[in-house]
Amino acid sequence: MTVPALRIQTLVDRPVRPDGDHVLYWMTANRRTSWNFSLDRAIEHATALNKPLLVLEPLRVGHRWASDRFHAFVAQGMADNARAFAAAGVAYHPYLEPSAGAGRGLLEALAANAAVVVADDWPSFFLPRMLQSAATRLATLGVRLEAVDSNGLVPLRAAGDQVFPTAYAFRRFLQKTLPAHLFHRPAATPLSAETLRALPTATLPVDVLRRWPAPTDLSGSVASLQSLPIDHRVGPVDVRGGDIAGRACLKEFVGHKLARFAEDRSPPDVDGQSGLSPWLHWGHLSAHEVADAVWRQEGFTPDKLSNKPTGSREGWWGLSTSAEAFLDQLVTWRELGFNFTSRRNDYDDFTSLPPWAQTSLLAHMSDERPKTYTLQQLDDAATHDPLWNAAMKQLKEQGFIHNYLRMLWGKKVLEWSADPRVAYATLVELNNRYSIDGRDPNSTSGIAWVFGRYDRPWGPTRPIYGVIRYMTSDNTMKKHACKQYLLRWNKSSAAPGKSSLTSPSSTTQPRLL
Repeated sequence: MTVPALRIQTLVDRPVRPDGDHVLYWMTANRRTSWNFSLDRAIEHATALNKPLLVLEPLRVGHRWASDRFHAFVAQGMADNARAFAAAGVAYHPYLEPSAGAGRGLLEALAANAAVVVADDWPSFFLPRMLQSAATRLATLGVRLEAVDSNGLVPLRAAGDQVFPTAYAFRRFLQKTLPAHLFHRPAATPLSAETLRALPTATLPVDVLRRWPAPTDLSGSVASLQSLPIDHRVGPVDVRGGDIAGRACLKEFVGHKLARFAEDRSPPDVDGQSGLSPWLHWGHLSAHEVADAVWRQEGFTPDKLSNKPTGSREGWWGLSTSAEAFLDQLVTWRELGFNFTSRRNDYDDFTSLPPWAQTSLLAHMSDERPKTYTLQQLDDAATHDPLWNAAMKQLKEQGFIHNYLRMLWGKKVLEWSADPRVAYATLVELNNRYSIDGRDPNSTSGIAWVFGRYDRPWGPTRPIYGVIRYMTSDNTMKKHACKQYLLRWNKSSAAPGKSSLTSPSSTTQPRLL
């Protein structure tokens, strides 16, 4: 299937070079071998030119929050990708940068003789700056560079410049727009022999392999990562990265949890969440593949869609209550975050909040706080609140917080901080340091929601919060069963995530990795 033009952004507008040696796919966000519009676009070019396809998947070390936790997850995904590409006869080069700056020049070395370079279009963290830097450098080589959006069911550019203030407003847009894009899906099996049509196989240049060798160990073990200059105090989690583990989680959710998702997703004592966010964030799973699995389970057909874009959370898909609740999370809330992040440079800063929210919070800065905690005390889960401490321990050990408690976790940091701007920065730091899906548009919008984004003013006006929505641990425990959750996590030492808050590396200029 041809990749929709709306998903393709030309960053270096040069003609495709028919005399190039290969088509290069620079895999940085959609780290998977299926359901991937970027890979589909690279295969389109290779097939049209009858050129080999070469895939480069690098991971750099010189960025903030690089740690064993994230490197292990990505390396395990690389191992899955290596097996899949080898079975299909496609040249694949994984690269784990051994020291900051060691990977500089790798992309250019492989792009110099390329017919065209295809990259992933991802709107957050350092990736947009890295892509623009790459465009500047590849333009000097005269190599065409295309960035492909494989982020969600609706192309990022389908909304034009529009930024949506609420989930309701975005949901109305989706219900009008999504039907036209619903079945423009990436290929489920792009590496099949029929798809590749016996393309020639690329050979990696010897000088490239000598200077930038592939890692010999992609297990993601602590031992395999110990020589890298990353934060070894934030250890790997107990789930494996890669599409194999991601699909196993998806199968478990659809087969055993989806039917009760609406009822079971909120109580902390019930394991009713999908758990898919780590693989979605790192690109090991596609939102298209997840949606397809839900549709198949529910027997979805297009004629079930409502023709009325009401903006309602229920009834539009024509599916069960639980399926519609899950799709609202996967499509509405996830893609709402991508919409905002792709249009605001300050998307992860206090200044990005709605003016009413900023005004209210700053007006209450001088209000007396019942408790205040330092960043280190919060990191140590050393507060007076057992439920908050349990959530923080889960974040440090498992790399995520139960979704309902994640909202409470953020609200209490706002309450315990003397300045709401400091509270915002604190949540970004803790989330991005420990959460497997941190540094993600969806994760970022979850933090911003704590401070009023996508919400409305709530009365009565309260100390500290102003008209920001208010939450308490006591009310949470009255509303949902938390006893087993508290017992589990307040006995946990959270050793895998034990860390002081001195960053091992600072934010640097984008590099071609």
